[in-house]
Amino acid sequence: MIKLDIISDPICPWCYIGKANLDAAIEKVGTNPFQIEWRIFQLNPDMPSEGMDRKTYLESKFGGPERAKEIYGRIEGAAQDAGIQVKFDKIMRTPNTMDAHRLIRWSRTTGMQTALVEQLFRRYFEEGQDISDHETLTEAAVSVGMEREVVSELLTGDADRDLLRDEDTAAREMGVNGVPCFIVAGKYVVQGAQPPETWENIIRELLAAQDKAATEPAT
Repeated sequence: MIKLDIISDPICPWCYIGKANLDAAIEKVGTNPFQIEWRIFQLNPDMPSEGMDRKTYLESKFGGPERAKEIYGRIEGAAQDAGIQVKFDKIMRTPNTMDAHRLIRWSRTTGMQTALVEQLFRRYFEEGQDISDHETLTEAAVSVGMEREVVSELLTGDADRDLLRDEDTAAREMGVNGVPCFIVAGKYVVQGAQPPETWENIIRELLAAQDKAATEPAT
């Protein structure tokens, strides 16, 4: 398997679109060569822990509702092309995502990390759920087979907060200033929500390289 680190934030619409495009490419090729690990990037690292009213957030980030409407109109079009239905009108608050990232990290040990990330994307973008709310996060965790009592207890503490802040900082120092960012085999970077055709080409090239290496005589 080829390691694929995906640096993302569960409130990033382009991250959801990028995942959908990658999934479409894997389905088209008919095989998944990747061992995927999701890594932290907070779009809003200074967001208050309780989050912010969505309208206030959009106006402060984009300078007014008209500019926000223009930008999110383009995102909705890209989402539809990717086969997902984002419903921005259902989102009432923009959350702080640190607890969501903590949950994503804990899910690595279950083998269900990608399934959990998918849950968080769907709950936020399609159902308008507050993914900073501990009950919402716990329900998402339980839906992919994590233990309710363990998750609930961990969320009440500070486990892994400092570690994830350091990881976020390291990503920025490495040059990541936007997401999604895909790191293939620890050395090749694919930036942004690339179309399925791009990922098809990447996957086929990786598979061809693997086949070639497997048939070359040992030296």
